[in-house]
Amino acid sequence: MAVSGPTNFYDSYGGKSLHDQSHGESFRSLIINRFRPKGLYLLDEPEAALSPTSQMSLLCVIDELVKKDSQFIIASHSPIILAYPNADIYEFNENGLERTTYKETDSYSVTKAFLDDPERMMNLLFDEEL
Repeated sequence: MAVSGPTNFYDSYGGKSLHDQSHGESFRSLIINRFRPKGLYLLDEPEAALSPTSQMSLLCVIDELVKKDSQFIIASHSPIILAYPNADIYEFNENGLERTTYKETDSYSVTKAFLDDPERMMNLLFDEEL
């Protein structure tokens, strides 16, 4: 009887133990080697393992899978992840769970304020005069 599939456990993760990779590398191996079309994927703060550039790469992989009928539910504080086109964004607030827009999220507004004027933000954080 022929058995198809990986010949060794590590083959299903790109041929290398996840423990021998960095957090980001192992997360990327998981996404690339284990995620398939028509799947439902729940991700909790994937940005924790990924650099900003890797977050953008993740969005490309997510997009390819979405085009193949996969769905994603992602808990994230990353303005990069939240920027996925046409994403339905929800946030928890004093009213419970509510739909919001990308630019209304704290992740967007705080990051934008910081990038627009990092010196001012540092002064505010450390109570220095403006």
